Amino acid sequence: MTKTHHPHRSHYGGRGYFQRVGPGLVTGAADDDPSGIGTYSQVGAAFGFRFLWTAVAALPMAIAVQEATARLGLFSGKGLAVLIKQEFPKWVLYLALTLVVGANSFNIGADLGSMAAATRLLIPIPQTILVIGFASAMAFLEIAIPYRQYSKVLRWLCVSILSYVLVLFIVNVSWHDVLRNLLIPSFSFKRAEIAAVIAVFGTTISPYLFFWQTSEEVEEGPVRPGDSPQHVKTHLRSMRGDVTAGMFSGVFVMFAIMVTSAATLHANGIVNIGTAEEAARALEPLAGSSAKVLFAIGILGTGLLAVPVLAGASSYAISEALGWREGLSLKMSQAKGFYFVILGSMLLGLAMNFIGLNPVRALYLSAVLNGLAAPPLIVMILLLSRRKHVLGEHTSGKISQFGVGMAALISAALPIAFIFAR
Repeated sequence: MTKTHHPHRSHYGGRGYFQRVGPGLVTGAADDDPSGIGTYSQVGAAFGFRFLWTAVAALPMAIAVQEATARLGLFSGKGLAVLIKQEFPKWVLYLALTLVVGANSFNIGADLGSMAAATRLLIPIPQTILVIGFASAMAFLEIAIPYRQYSKVLRWLCVSILSYVLVLFIVNVSWHDVLRNLLIPSFSFKRAEIAAVIAVFGTTISPYLFFWQTSEEVEEGPVRPGDSPQHVKTHLRSMRGDVTAGMFSGVFVMFAIMVTSAATLHANGIVNIGTAEEAARALEPLAGSSAKVLFAIGILGTGLLAVPVLAGASSYAISEALGWREGLSLKMSQAKGFYFVILGSMLLGLAMNFIGLNPVRALYLSAVLNGLAAPPLIVMILLLSRRKHVLGEHTSGKISQFGVGMAALISAALPIAFIFAR
């Protein structure tokens, strides 16, 4: 009997959404982390509705990439770093680890800084104290409390970001313009615009999610050779539903934040977001003077959910590559190296807050860094998902391969276009 940490994941009908949190749903929630909120708000403020088409473009590619990574964990029983180590030269493994750990550490730092900045909107506590406090608290919680329980509680805090959806029914939105920009791409080869698209794709199709998704599928319990065809079919269907639901929810929130920021900030001449207070103004039509409270709750909820995922993804990658025992289902005494990497990731992110970066601008920079790190990792996922000696008869289908291939092609082409842009 295959073990499962998500016994209800195959049942998506009826009540109890928050009781059915699988890896894909957690991944979708973590995708709308403070970096995502900051990036989508900045793009909406700077360019209005012009880049709404990126939501339509990103959704199928995000689903395809996450489905491929989940498939690797589900049918190989191995994490992504283990598979890269097994299937590629050592330098490829080292490149992958450098990309994901570097991007994750910067992202953790940006998220910690933004969480502190959002808190300061409500309570005048020094930024340094807040950053250290958040890092320490999350490191302790990730070690002391099973992440499954932790994430179910935090998803209720993340409900606050649905306030961006509610704003759409209050402010004056030209839905004709929204639909036109959603379906008809508008793009010019200017560096600022290319950087914006790199940031959007980087925070939607993020490297840390690849490692997290694969490793969490392994922890949940992979399909085993002796499982019945019906059991395998149920696992596969459940995984696809989980991933699709998670990424759809993440991209839907992306769409709502971009539209809200365009209809409020951009429409009122705010095209550059430099502070948490400026970002919070997007929620003023809904909450008035309470906009800061809603914004702060959203940043804190998504940060508390996403930072452990970022640190965990780095730890999974390094532990798998070095052959250490790993897993959030284990106690620290059972996987010391795994948890020491989590602590190290938190410390690196913490250190980033002492080099003078603006916490809100850092969110956008972290999204761009993720966009630059993603292409080689997506190519590796595409190659692995096609190999029968890795997945047996459960290699990715043509539609999935096409989606992952397009993600690899577009994410690789954008940085090249940026270099040659004017």
